[in-house]
Amino acid sequence: MPNKSFTFNGIRKDWLHMTSGRTKPLFVPVKRSLLTVPGMKGAHLQSTEIEPLSFNQPIAFKVKDDQHALQIKDELASWLITDEPVPLEFDDEPGRTYYAIVQNTIEDFERMGVLRQGSINFLCLDPYSYGTEQPIEFGSDAGVIINEGTAEAEPIFELEAIKKVPFALIQNQHGEYMLIGTPVDVTSEVVDTKTLLLEERGQSLDTWNSSPISLDNGYVDGTFGTDNDGITVPSYGPDTTDPDWHGPALRKEVPVAQDFEVEAMVQGRTTETSQTFRIEFSLFDEGMTELGKMAIKDDTLGIHRKKGEGRLGPYVGANENYLISSQNYSYDQDYFYGMLRIRRVGKEIMFYITRVNSSGRHVQTILRKFIDNENRYAGKLKYIQIHIGKFADTDRAYAPKIDHIKVFELAQVTVDQTPYIADVGDIITLDHVNKEILINGEARNDLKAFGGLFFTLKKGENHLITHPANSFRTTGRYRPKNW
Repeated sequence: MPNKSFTFNGIRKDWLHMTSGRTKPLFVPVKRSLLTVPGMKGAHLQSTEIEPLSFNQPIAFKVKDDQHALQIKDELASWLITDEPVPLEFDDEPGRTYYAIVQNTIEDFERMGVLRQGSINFLCLDPYSYGTEQPIEFGSDAGVIINEGTAEAEPIFELEAIKKVPFALIQNQHGEYMLIGTPVDVTSEVVDTKTLLLEERGQSLDTWNSSPISLDNGYVDGTFGTDNDGITVPSYGPDTTDPDWHGPALRKEVPVAQDFEVEAMVQGRTTETSQTFRIEFSLFDEGMTELGKMAIKDDTLGIHRKKGEGRLGPYVGANENYLISSQNYSYDQDYFYGMLRIRRVGKEIMFYITRVNSSGRHVQTILRKFIDNENRYAGKLKYIQIHIGKFADTDRAYAPKIDHIKVFELAQVTVDQTPYIADVGDIITLDHVNKEILINGEARNDLKAFGGLFFTLKKGENHLITHPANSFRTTGRYRPKNW
């Protein structure tokens, strides 16, 4: 028969045997707090607490000699000692996952010839066991989800908007609901606070101008291209030993906007630490005065290091007027895929940089704000400039790219208006596990309405409904939870 063992932190040791004698309770430990009253028989139930789960798992393994025993000891320590709870799966509990840390050491340790045996003390701060992830999907406004676990479970809902919406609500049959945004009063006007002025993905670069262009610490050379899904760089022009950046740059006039948002999705990879790149966009007003710049770059040799930049006005010196720089945004990684965004509303200017992970969530995020009380950067936006470069004669990076750049004019909402919070195709994530609200991966817990609740799926049938009607394609997932 195959060896009975367990998987911890995704790792299984085939030489490790589970032996009998596990002390794990039959179900989650429950502590009752009682209130006794003089003259009353029995007691009142005051509170119920779910306690951590602690148990011992006897194990055994064989060694060849003393040197092998030391090797196994180090291997066990490296495997079992973790900073946070990690998945724990037992062969004799198929389909169940615990989240555990090891405390103490291997207790009751015995040596008998080549046999070693003892007990591992596991501590589950979250005492529940979890089943395999189950999908949630209902194409209409209502659906039924059957929670097959023995305990209430936390769901993650994803609502894909099929039309513009001012709010999103999902509710169960018990009156519990999550609401973001604002339902519309009959006296209120629903307005779109964002008007798209420009979207470029590489197909209309011939409508952009090659002059006048102004680059920080560099000059324009080479050409832009497209892979029909973004803006690429076929050529940076000839290399030089001069300590300058060089590469293509273009400028585009947009309809004049006082309040605006400019967003660029960009990516760049350095496969060797000798490679460099920078991707940036700059904003100019009607008089060609630079309002600011945003960039992501790797200009460090000998290591993969991606740095962000968000600057007010033109370049006047290193770290001058930079709200975001290598001093507060620098990560040692070979690949960056994410968003650069600058927004101005009234006197407030906001710089935002984030990496977007494989699940579409915004991670490694920074947001910095500046209040322009002196109106130094108050000119109306009229020109957008894009640039991708590399430094001097360093090696070229692997396919740096601007996936898209978008420019929006922003409008401020009046007291009798209600803004849309999501457009067609936007994904609203209501994460009841981590208590997060995301729109297209960006944290938006600020949209949560008073009374909105991160509710659970009850045991058995859960009847769910979404509002506004005919507005969402609803999917999601949950993991059955067991006592």
